[in-house]
Amino acid sequence: MVKKTAKIILGILATLILLSAGTVLLYRHIPVPITPLMLIRKISEGTPINYEWTPLEKISPDLPLAVVSSEDNLFMQHNGFDFKAIEQARREAEAGIRFRGASTISQQTAKNLFLWPGRSWVRKGLEAYFTMLMELFWDKKRIMEAYLNCIEMGDGIYGAKAVAKHHFNT
Repeated sequence: MVKKTAKIILGILATLILLSAGTVLLYRHIPVPITPLMLIRKISEGTPINYEWTPLEKISPDLPLAVVSSEDNLFMQHNGFDFKAIEQARREAEAGIRFRGASTISQQTAKNLFLWPGRSWVRKGLEAYFTMLMELFWDKKRIMEAYLNCIEMGDGIYGAKAVAKHHFNT
């Protein structure tokens, strides 16, 4: 009975690992059709999904520079995690100074593309797993392209093209 249960659990884990890695590999080559966050907002809040994938070459080159400057200035140097920023955030939280995140663009992209919003150790662990997969199978250009296309920039507004159309009609 124990062996059979262990075999079933291992089979489920292997399937989940293969499906998740396969999805990351698939998204390396095709535009992300929809994200869990988009579905969650649509179902729970009735928020319409304003989203259209745009190749990085058609996005202003100033936008990735602005994002790196404001969100993750070591984006090109790290492999998905900024351990100094994580340690600093941990120390500040312990000291009660302030609560802030230390997520890189890669981590934010993993969360936005594959996971749900919220804070939990389970979600953070899965975020680390997907971040490692993306950093392994994608280049930085693809990570930035996915980030700029799937980040929520207002209620139901996802990505650079949707926000440009919404606010600037362009």
